[in-house]
Amino acid sequence: MNKKHYQVSVDNSKPTQISSEEIERLDVSSIDDTKMHILHDFRSYNAEIIDSDFDSKSYKVLVNNNKYNIHIFNDLDILIKEMGFEVGSSKMINEIKAPMPGLILDINIEVGQEVNEDDSLLILEAMKMENVLTSPRIGVVKSIGAKKGDAVEKNQILITFE
Repeated sequence: MNKKHYQVSVDNSKPTQISSEEIERLDVSSIDDTKMHILHDFRSYNAEIIDSDFDSKSYKVLVNNNKYNIHIFNDLDILIKEMGFEVGSSKMINEIKAPMPGLILDINIEVGQEVNEDDSLLILEAMKMENVLTSPRIGVVKSIGAKKGDAVEKNQILITFE
């Protein structure tokens, strides 16, 4: 079976890695859609999800009447963040970074231009494939860090928004 990992932060603490195997070892009984009973290390916990925001991967949970703010990120969420992107409209992305080394084939924008979410910004050729990088949000282009024909490195800043 494919082992998955999650990065969990409780009340803005340092993130902890948890594997799918560790989660499967928990003894959890669902009471309804938001409430559950958990047995772990011979201790009993009553938990209730009181609020959730899928875009920001955040949850407010009551555990034995104590409220916790929890953020849970899977491997894909972590990779997307490392590539310079964020998931969800609550994130204000100010830079687009090259997700991999490649060659700039075309730039579809100019400095000062207003762009909408999902507008095509540039085309990056990497591993013999053309990758269209699109705008993650509405914004105004502040600067362009490469020009057509440039070879770029992974994580190089390509576009900055105002």
